[in-house]
Amino acid sequence: MASSQIPLCPLMSAGNEMQIVCAQERCAWYMKNYKTCSIYILAHDAAINIKEKQSKKGV
Repeated sequence: MASSQIPLCPLMSAGNEMQIVCAQERCAWYMKNYKTCSIYILAHDAAINIKEKQSKKGV
């Protein structure tokens, strides 16, 4: 059985008790090609950059 996950908006949900559902294609931050929020992609890229810098320093 496939698990259907409702996408949540990281920007609108920040600091709220209730999670806000992603508006997807109605949102300026949504990347239609990747079917995800650009904020997630930015965070992922930042994590990769940090990991690369740490490996170069030998941490």
